[in-house]
Amino acid sequence: MYKGKYISVLIAAAGVGSRMGGNVSKQFIELGDKPVLAHTIEKFENNKYIDEIIIIMKEDSIDYCRNQIVRKYRFRKVSKIIRGGRERQDSVYNGILALSNNTDIVVSHDGARPFVKDQVIEESIKKAIEIGAAVVGVPVTDTVKIIDEDKSINNTPKRALLWAAQTPQVFRKDILKEAYNKAIEEYFLGTDDSSLVERIGYKVAMIEGSYSNIKLTTKEDIDMAESIMKKENRRYRNIVKAQSR
Repeated sequence: MYKGKYISVLIAAAGVGSRMGGNVSKQFIELGDKPVLAHTIEKFENNKYIDEIIIIMKEDSIDYCRNQIVRKYRFRKVSKIIRGGRERQDSVYNGILALSNNTDIVVSHDGARPFVKDQVIEESIKKAIEIGAAVVGVPVTDTVKIIDEDKSINNTPKRALLWAAQTPQVFRKDILKEAYNKAIEEYFLGTDDSSLVERIGYKVAMIEGSYSNIKLTTKEDIDMAESIMKKENRRYRNIVKAQSR
């Protein structure tokens, strides 16, 4: 499906995770049998279309990540662990600069989002190859209100048109580099990679993901993650059991 395309993954894991509390960075919190970040890397390590993985970390966590994550779990596709920046956007830009010269497609993903599904990764890559850019997301289930500065409601947008963006977000390398360079030139700080690409006029496709593809941000998210993991493990055991009959 992706013959001739070199696909690189940037895993952004340089965040402090202040809303999580505690002394351990959220990407290193144990979830089941290994740290959150190890679960995330594993999803891309096991995907047959991924050629390289670059992890973006806080500088003081690079050695720990190398020894306690990459080497311990024998991730062979991890080519580099690099220093992040002040903002996520700075971190991803550092990742772009570290990409292989062979890279055609860039997959940008949150290190604290360990439940991305293989099918979703592949669908987003396929769409990015077709049109240049794709973002994974889910339809918003709550009614959203737009408010004024005094917190009075200004507008209620049509819910059917609202989606919550997740990661991965996938782009042709040249498009992503152009978008980031333009943002730097104009001192623009976006909320995600896609917002930078959108603002310079490129069409970005939305790929429907899963509500289980959560980003671990608070302590409550860890409880939810453990529940999701138990459900996935039961599903896996049932599949193996059915195949053995």
